[in-house]
Amino acid sequence: MAVDAKGRESVNLWRNADHAINYLEKRPSIPRRAEAYSVLFEILPPAVERVLDLGTGDGNVLEMVLDARPGATGVGLDFQDEMLTRARARFAGREDAEFRRHDMDESLTADLGQFDVVVSSFAIHHLEPERQMALYGEVFDRLVPGGVFANVEHVASTTVRRHEEFLYAIDSSPEQDDPSNKLVPVATHLNGLDAVGFADAECLWKWRELAVVTGTKPA
Repeated sequence: MAVDAKGRESVNLWRNADHAINYLEKRPSIPRRAEAYSVLFEILPPAVERVLDLGTGDGNVLEMVLDARPGATGVGLDFQDEMLTRARARFAGREDAEFRRHDMDESLTADLGQFDVVVSSFAIHHLEPERQMALYGEVFDRLVPGGVFANVEHVASTTVRRHEEFLYAIDSSPEQDDPSNKLVPVATHLNGLDAVGFADAECLWKWRELAVVTGTKPA
């Protein structure tokens, strides 16, 4: 059981398959998602051999990345069995990806190997902030020199009013707000990337609480 910095149980509704499936049904209607992914593709290196997708869900983003870089192979990690089943079904008949059950509350281990690119899409913010920053250090270790980390992420607003505006903009409300979210500001993400050694950490795109943060492991 994960706990927060004060020792309280950390809520993560994504362990419930129905919660994850409900997100997949709403995913196409989330505003500006295509813009975020277009930025992700802009920063992919021209030559990619291996890709790691953290919180891969149904494999949607990993599929887009591998299709954009033919010849690359990928590893998708997720703790949700239903999502892993859907990801494997998405890649049925393909040999360029494998999917492993992994809870991101646990460390990324060396047996995963090294990657040219590590991506994540709206997943890391379900971890406690301290764990998010620790994960950035583990991502750094799993990248080859010159490797790129790209996180399409849900970040914190500056005020409650701005947060509520975001919720209404995505056809939600404060009453429907997901307690699984542990949002931190863009500045915290960038400081965390800087602290573990990433070069050129930057927020390349942002719309309200959606952002793309990235960094490169020095060559």
